[in-house]
Amino acid sequence: MSETPAPPSRTAVVAAAIDLFVANGYDQTSVEQIAQAAGVSRSTFFRQFGGKEDVVFADHEVLLAETRAYLSQPHDDPWAAVCEASVRVFRHFAADPELARRRYVIVREIPDLRDREIVTVFRYERLFDEYLREALPGLDPLDAVGFAALVTAVHNHVLRRLMRGARVPASVLRRALDDVLRRYGVHADGDDASADDLIVAAFPRRMPAAEVTRRLRASLGD
Repeated sequence: MSETPAPPSRTAVVAAAIDLFVANGYDQTSVEQIAQAAGVSRSTFFRQFGGKEDVVFADHEVLLAETRAYLSQPHDDPWAAVCEASVRVFRHFAADPELARRRYVIVREIPDLRDREIVTVFRYERLFDEYLREALPGLDPLDAVGFAALVTAVHNHVLRRLMRGARVPASVLRRALDDVLRRYGVHADGDDASADDLIVAAFPRRMPAAEVTRRLRASLGD
């Protein structure tokens, strides 16, 4: 008795769509062709993705949800948590760079897809911004939005190097994000806890006031 084959994964459908877009052109590829190549019905495709444009950005929808869930967990250092979230997204694309590069080519060629990519990038930035404001009460909004924008920009710069064919391990992004943390004066290096009743603390002048408060409270156990 033969077993019913498992339906193709979302990743397999995305890969089939990207292959067709590269081979035939985005505008010349129909949903029916994608569904046939992926081995799913037209209705299944629409139920999973909604349309051709959605299949190009399917990974981002999943990653945004995963990033939101990750940031909703407790984190001792909100600044580092944002950087780690960025690395997690990068690792997803670095796991299959060829597929990511084919998608990159398609997005660059289609104006509507480029516009949606801009919106998608802003969604990550806004997510980081909102998280920092919630995690650090009293944080100057300019510090939150500036840090979120810089992390996103650095992430995209490193990711574009990967998209253009370079071999870029996640450690490259980590080092770049370490520099971002140092620029904001919020890198964890050099933090020393003290059990003395009298605490003398020195912080970089550029460190946001809300981060100074957070670190003092952590040192005092408040």
